[in-house]
Amino acid sequence: MLTPQTRTDHRGAILAVLLTGQFMANIDTAVANIAGPSIGADLHASEGAVGLVVSGYVVAFAVLLITGARLGSSFGYRRTFLLGLTVFTAASLACGLAPGTATLVVARFIQGAGAALMVPQVLSGIQMHFEGRDRLKALGYFSIALSGGAVAGQLLGGVLIAADLFGTGWRPIFLVNVPIGIVLVMAGRRLLPADPPGRRDRLDLGGVIALSTTVLLVIVPLLLGSERGWPTWSWLCLLLSVPALALFEYGERRAAGRGGRPLIARPVLRNPSVRAGLLAHGCTSGTYFALLFVLALYLQGGLHKGPAYSGFAMVIWVATFGLAGPILPRLRRGVRWMPLIGCLVLAVGYLSVLLYLLLGGSAGPLLFALLGIGGLGLGITSNTLIGAVTSSMSSQYVADLSGVLATNVQLAGALGVAIAGSTYAALADDPSRALGFVLAGFIVLTLIGARAAHRLVR
Repeated sequence: MLTPQTRTDHRGAILAVLLTGQFMANIDTAVANIAGPSIGADLHASEGAVGLVVSGYVVAFAVLLITGARLGSSFGYRRTFLLGLTVFTAASLACGLAPGTATLVVARFIQGAGAALMVPQVLSGIQMHFEGRDRLKALGYFSIALSGGAVAGQLLGGVLIAADLFGTGWRPIFLVNVPIGIVLVMAGRRLLPADPPGRRDRLDLGGVIALSTTVLLVIVPLLLGSERGWPTWSWLCLLLSVPALALFEYGERRAAGRGGRPLIARPVLRNPSVRAGLLAHGCTSGTYFALLFVLALYLQGGLHKGPAYSGFAMVIWVATFGLAGPILPRLRRGVRWMPLIGCLVLAVGYLSVLLYLLLGGSAGPLLFALLGIGGLGLGITSNTLIGAVTSSMSSQYVADLSGVLATNVQLAGALGVAIAGSTYAALADDPSRALGFVLAGFIVLTLIGARAAHRLVR
């Protein structure tokens, strides 16, 4: 059972190790998007192969997150975090040195698998070593690493590719992980406390296969279907995900009925607070990842700005997002209502950008400043939602909850990108109008999230 260890030495350093791993994993979900054209030209890769390089990481990451959480619960969060970090670092080296497309695709899948082992342990570590206001502050930094990594990936990718260090082109976007990963492994081995002894639960292999198949049937068509015009196979996969999910649920009930340990502890998904929190977090984070994608289309495709400009456009968003982390622990009153307030501020941010576009506005400082309102709203929402959901469950379920939360974010992001991307593409002849329609959808989703947040806090 995981228990708070509030007297652990070097808690700040422990948090830095965990969050750096989280940040690296999230950077690599976005960094390859910028590098796609360069990779295709250098390796003479087809468009489909480049798509696998970009999406392979996300597929492996999303499919294996809950399995990674279960392994952390069974074998210890420290051991699993360091294993995942080692795999991630080694795969990053393989990506950077890949002689051809096939090697790069395989290495990206392995890199995503390493991230899936590593990421769920971050929330487990925070739960173990922090409590009270210190935990809320740590969760604030966790939220920054979770959401800021995607923007940092775009910025880092654009800068490193433009620099073309020693004529290496796109390769430094992966190689930069290697020295950081090595230092992080060494620091983790020294700083992370040993896992407490305990019973190692047997891994539910049937549940792993059923859930992995379900997530695969959802994530692959969402990532690849929209850019290919939603072919028949994409709809077939989404349709088959329903019986696959039913099969997983049946297997989980059987495992629990036999006295075994299901892949996801039954109390987690039965908890009304968790369900409301997942809906609110999915709606809000889904709009964020969709915004990153659609805003890049608007600025680069519609207004012909460069990738670096597109990346810097979200800097104010990330800055205001980061403000929420230090501010929230200082509040003495009203913290309970912050998930709802954050959703409403996020909706106001999207509405202000929509009105700006309707009044004839375009790219520029005012647009970026208005985006900052949304960043503040999402920062408030993410910080307090994660805190409210984790506090609603016993600490023994934190590993399960961590995997479910991370998977929820990945699926919500993929769904948001697919729907928003398709909507924008259908109206791309008028970029401002297309972005306006997408923003209107974001407002609706954010208000749905606000309703769920209200159920969570009332």
